[in-house]
Amino acid sequence: MSSQYEAAEISAPSIVVVGLGPAGEDLMGEGSARLLRNAPNGFLRTKRHPASAAFPTAKSLDHHYEAATSFDDVYDGIVKELVACAQNAFKSGTRYPVVYAVPGSPNVAERTVELLRGQSEVSVKIVPALSFLDLAWDRLGIDVIEESVRLIDAHQVEAQLAGERGPFLIAQVHSKDVLSDVKLALLDGGADPTLEIVVLSRLGMSDENVETVRLHQLDQNVTADHLTSLYVEKLGSPIANEVVDLVLLARTLREKCPWDKEQTHHSLGRYLIEESYELLDAIEELTNALKESDTKDAFSVAVTHLEEELGDVLFQVVFHSTLGAEEGYFTLADVARSVTEKLIERHPHVFSDAIRSDADDVARQWETLKKAQKGRTSVLEGIPAALPALSLSATILRKGRGLIATATQESGEKRRALLEKIEAATFTKGSPSVLSEDEAGALLWGLVALIGRAGLDPEGVLRHYAQLMIAKVRSLEMPYPGT
Repeated sequence: MSSQYEAAEISAPSIVVVGLGPAGEDLMGEGSARLLRNAPNGFLRTKRHPASAAFPTAKSLDHHYEAATSFDDVYDGIVKELVACAQNAFKSGTRYPVVYAVPGSPNVAERTVELLRGQSEVSVKIVPALSFLDLAWDRLGIDVIEESVRLIDAHQVEAQLAGERGPFLIAQVHSKDVLSDVKLALLDGGADPTLEIVVLSRLGMSDENVETVRLHQLDQNVTADHLTSLYVEKLGSPIANEVVDLVLLARTLREKCPWDKEQTHHSLGRYLIEESYELLDAIEELTNALKESDTKDAFSVAVTHLEEELGDVLFQVVFHSTLGAEEGYFTLADVARSVTEKLIERHPHVFSDAIRSDADDVARQWETLKKAQKGRTSVLEGIPAALPALSLSATILRKGRGLIATATQESGEKRRALLEKIEAATFTKGSPSVLSEDEAGALLWGLVALIGRAGLDPEGVLRHYAQLMIAKVRSLEMPYPGT
């Protein structure tokens, strides 16, 4: 196409898309510069580009950014205006195409060009241009094909990073908010906070800057604008797609659901308790299904139920971590990292040279390490007071083993005497209790100790037996008349 726009050159409404290049006019193709400079209908997607000042007659489309509420609305508005202009120009007898200039290259990360290609009302031609990517590869000193670098849109970072190890270049990091989003996405995916990120700013300009910063400092030490991108060489492990989806869901619920917006760590507490007990029921269901090996359907149902309840408990963790991230306290990555570090410290027999003879030895060492690491003066510190009484008693017995053995080994004669006292008593309404609280407590304590010594969990044992009694009562119940 001639730069003089001869009338015979177009026979239908047309748009020619050119690139402004990555920096000043000197990095823009000479042919594209002539086209834009001489165009009767020339447009700049934005004047926020170093080369835009060289084309004072071109009309800016920045007003779409000011009026729209989302980037999708911005791009739709720009495309509609360009198509309408091309159609009107052609109808008026003007045989010159609309020339539309975009930052960088029309073929790189340019949503409006994608939309224009899908417009059947106009003919669209693309003039290739130098991209900021070309400068980035040069400054990084890498062969993009050999290194298999992937280009990531900062506005879709959570979804596009899912399952990725790197390397990748994150483009369109134009503000501190976007930097924070990228940082959180990487941390939520398990990236090390000390991971080194290469920040490439204003490439090709006189104030070009390429620096390396730690991930946790990304939104603190970097001033981002529309000419900023980030290079991540390699993550320690791929980000799990499903976990990313769950984190995104929690954020969406916090933004759009009135009920979820109101929740706090405190208000969510009872739901965690409910979900935990539902998980225990699912575990019991699976345990019973495993015992009944001939019922494959029951086993399948139990597995599905357990998966569902584990998901509910996991979401509680994700939701609390989302609140923590909003408050600036911690993220899901911090939660995962802290428990990983703790478990490594508590298993020196696995991750260092320590030797443990058996499971009991490991359990004793766990409590010793926990006491030392948390600066506690007693192995009983930190036991939740709200535990059900049976679980509380069993936990005290387990943690204090050896220290309170004489207090728990009530003689068989004493237990039998207490039981005989109950059996011999005549119970009538309003009659005083046969046992004192201390006697009843001693009897239950002794039973808990015996059950624990047998290798069983008193809470689980009684819960299991209660379910058996529920089934028995239901089997004996008579149906109501007429049913």
